[in-house]
Amino acid sequence: MEVFEAITKRQSIRDYRDTPVPEDKLRRVLEAGRMAPSGGNRQEMKFVVVREKETRLKLAEASGGQRHVGQAPVLIAAVATVTDRIMLCGVPAYPVDVAIAVDHMTLAAFEEGLGTCWIGAFRQEMVRKALKIPESCVVVSLLTLGFPAAEGRPKTRKTFDEVISFEVFK
Repeated sequence: MEVFEAITKRQSIRDYRDTPVPEDKLRRVLEAGRMAPSGGNRQEMKFVVVREKETRLKLAEASGGQRHVGQAPVLIAAVATVTDRIMLCGVPAYPVDVAIAVDHMTLAAFEEGLGTCWIGAFRQEMVRKALKIPESCVVVSLLTLGFPAAEGRPKTRKTFDEVISFEVFK
């Protein structure tokens, strides 16, 4: 599959089949995250893979009861292990680095025939407690992963000219 095809066709999936994700597919998705670029190649992140149903249900509760969070056979918590580094531009590095890695995983998952949904609506402390994540770390996102039971919502995007300007901000 071409990268651009994955970018344009991938959708957020909120309904999963009750089918385990094969280990080889899971490892390729995780490897895509591991190979993602990060500032200074610091790789200041960790991915916690959750397959145990009881823990997935705790994470669903932490995300306000989003059904698909508990339904997906795999959840990946994307965790920043260093949170105090600020890039020269004044932006914290950890959300950028982790976002790049999670995006790589979503595209790799699509290529593997798997669905994902990027979850940012969750209670930090509840997720930390469920996964025994130290206070010094920040859970940036949760990623559901599994075989889609239904298609995602159609993508709607602003026009090219609404989001792109050349040479100066317009």
